[in-house]
Amino acid sequence: MRPPSDVHRLLDVHHLLKAFEGRPAAVSAPAPDPVNLPMIRHWCEVMGDAGPAYTGDDAIAPPTMLQAWTMPGLSGASSARTPAYDELFALLDGAGYAAVVATDCEQEYVRPLRPGDRLTFDTVIETVSPRKTTKLGAGYFITTMMRVRAAGELVGTHRFRILKYAPAPVQPQAPVQPPAPVQPPEPDRPTHPTRPRPVINRDNAPFWEGVAAHKLLIQRCTACGTLRFPWLPGCGRCGSPAWGTVEACGSGTVHSYVVMHHPPFPAFDPPYAVALVELAEGVRMISNITGVPYDGVRIGMSVELEFIRVDGEWELPVFRAQSAGPEGAAE
Repeated sequence: MRPPSDVHRLLDVHHLLKAFEGRPAAVSAPAPDPVNLPMIRHWCEVMGDAGPAYTGDDAIAPPTMLQAWTMPGLSGASSARTPAYDELFALLDGAGYAAVVATDCEQEYVRPLRPGDRLTFDTVIETVSPRKTTKLGAGYFITTMMRVRAAGELVGTHRFRILKYAPAPVQPQAPVQPPAPVQPPEPDRPTHPTRPRPVINRDNAPFWEGVAAHKLLIQRCTACGTLRFPWLPGCGRCGSPAWGTVEACGSGTVHSYVVMHHPPFPAFDPPYAVALVELAEGVRMISNITGVPYDGVRIGMSVELEFIRVDGEWELPVFRAQSAGPEGAAE
């Protein structure tokens, strides 16, 4: 692998990469396993998806598992893969574009998958973009299209895009300057970077209106009664777009948490804990935990809702620790 280089010193190989467009990357590749209930159960447990359609004698697989059925495992080896993909990567690696990052995907679901379905898939190298300069470095966006079939019938498609790039050179740090004299802050100007603001739209505006009134509102489907959080335009259980709200009582427990050390964000002071809180009503939400240091948060800890003011007029719902959980006592 070449060291990070200036983009102008890298060879632009787009004219060579265009020849790979339309070439197959996999042909009639068999999925490693048939669609099966254990994998469906494990997926739903990890995702926290208790949809009734995924259990019982007539269970179907969650549609978003489409790619999971085709993945070869940790070895990454697939006997059905054609040389085209390896040749494409070898060309890019040799030209200095050796790093890779996934950027996005699009999926289409034609029909539900059921336990016992045996899948095959074909993958084609759809497009290779002209060279682009990104914050990560200069490189090429490669898009592949996978068509998944069961007994020859198309059941779904998976368009996947990656960036093959040469990492941007690390900028040398500026020499340390002597500290400037401390000046008193100007009136009405924040002395700390402000927190990122959420995107407020017609689907979630009532939630933020509730926060402004110190109410934590949960959506409730008026057709089937299912509670949901975060806010969505339709019910994930029955599909109805009709909804009302239920005000959360404010009690909850820490279902899981992580301690953020890196990367640093200007408005936050690491390390800090980010928790997945299970509300008494049964839904879960991500929030901060107050009242204990970051290393005092515990799974199972009882928490209570409170609202904190940040950046002047901005308020957020957070949860204050009330007691220790099964993992141990809070400090």
